[in-house]
Amino acid sequence: MGLFERYLTLWVALCIVAGVALGHIMPSFFGAVATAEIAKVNLPVAVLIWLMIVPMLLKIDFGSLGQVREHWRGVGVTLFINWAVKPFSMALLGSFFIGHVFAPMLPAGQIPSYIAGLILLAAAPCTAMVFVWSNLCEGEPHYTLSQVALNDVIMVFLFAPLVGLLLGVASISVPWGTLLLSVLLYIVVPVIVAQAWRRVLLQKGGDAFARSLRTLQPLSLAALLATLVLLFGFQGEQIVRQPGVIAILAVPILVQVYFNAGLAYWLSRRFGVAWCVAAPAALIGASNFFELAVAAAISLFGLDSGAALATVVGVLVEVPVMLSVVRIVKATRGWYEAGAGKVSTPAEARQ
Repeated sequence: MGLFERYLTLWVALCIVAGVALGHIMPSFFGAVATAEIAKVNLPVAVLIWLMIVPMLLKIDFGSLGQVREHWRGVGVTLFINWAVKPFSMALLGSFFIGHVFAPMLPAGQIPSYIAGLILLAAAPCTAMVFVWSNLCEGEPHYTLSQVALNDVIMVFLFAPLVGLLLGVASISVPWGTLLLSVLLYIVVPVIVAQAWRRVLLQKGGDAFARSLRTLQPLSLAALLATLVLLFGFQGEQIVRQPGVIAILAVPILVQVYFNAGLAYWLSRRFGVAWCVAAPAALIGASNFFELAVAAAISLFGLDSGAALATVVGVLVEVPVMLSVVRIVKATRGWYEAGAGKVSTPAEARQ
């Protein structure tokens, strides 16, 4: 791991502090940046998100979907958590905590928007940072790659209908055109561009491809950090003005992450999945595609909305919480393998 990956939590924390401080000190500047949008899509944020996710997507070989058969139990567990549990559990947790438990402490007019932001956050599984989490927990790389590729394909078709269903249940009007545009801009087009670029690089040889990935990796992480500064700058005034709201919004996110990671890990153990597959399965099952969630929230509800704030809180807790999940699955490897009844080596996982 490079310097950025090794100290990612520190860089994220510093960028969050910098974004909040700059947003509070220079609200007019961030307000001007916020107005640079087309069809409710903020252009600076869109460029940064592209710089962030396209290098990650370059690593994905969609031909690896053929390897799904080798890890069918782990894939089945993760798909169940990602698409049948996580979005619906977040809708329930958001309604319970935000709509009832903490409702008297929140601005009444923003409660539906907060819940919508939480739903957007949980409706799409992470497709980028999970490579880092899987590497940290020594996960089986072929499983991680095939699972991410499969989730990307499913997300293209299910994200908009699933969000529309859940937001409709929450009695929120869904501008389908904007939502579909977000899916197109942040999933479909980047995947197409990345795969075309990947093909060109591979034609130049494996060394050229590896060099390009090494060059682009710092750019991707720098774009992530710049995005955090920008997003927290947009919300700097609100964060300084209402830190209690940030803490409240973090509650259902934290419960959801640990619940889904624990459920995926337990189910994997019950089905005898090798630990080197179960560990990244827990992480993929719990993590969120916060880049898409933030973009969709901004597009649907605006930069200063409760939905945008809720998704930004998701960014705030994502890295430290997922790092804690990495530590938990590594610390419980002995317990896991005793119950699963097998030694979890990458070679065995591929058999």
